[in-house]
Amino acid sequence: MATPLSRYPEPGGQSPMAVPAGPAAADYALPSTGRGAVAQVAAALGILTGLWVALSPVFITLQQGGTNATTADVLAGLVTAVVGIFALTSPRGFPGLEFASLGLGVWVLISPFILDAKFAIATPMYWSNSWSGAVLIVLALAALATLRPASRRLAAR
Repeated sequence: MATPLSRYPEPGGQSPMAVPAGPAAADYALPSTGRGAVAQVAAALGILTGLWVALSPVFITLQQGGTNATTADVLAGLVTAVVGIFALTSPRGFPGLEFASLGLGVWVLISPFILDAKFAIATPMYWSNSWSGAVLIVLALAALATLRPASRRLAAR
């Protein structure tokens, strides 16, 4: 049985990777290693978490009066989703994006406490942002752990 996929060996003696045969092979991007797959999964989950943070004001009460908490969550969530999209589409990870995601996770985690100093924040915002911020931090650390230092990349070539 013929298959449209050809097998090419990976650099460094790793297992072969299936890629489409023909002209589509140049445009088809697969993660080259398990580390690349982990980074892509972390970026995809970061996008979903960012979208939850941005959409959470629709579903839960963040603040008893005013829109400061809503604005903070919508902006942080949208920026997190955009950073996740860039991290997902970048080849083999981009450390700056993972550090930005880590910073956004920390902000989402501590923002209710900062906003509560001046505005009355509702309990659901504490829970939602605490869980969302912790997830973003864990995902960013997992993505950072998959990146190889530049000295190792140069030595591998």
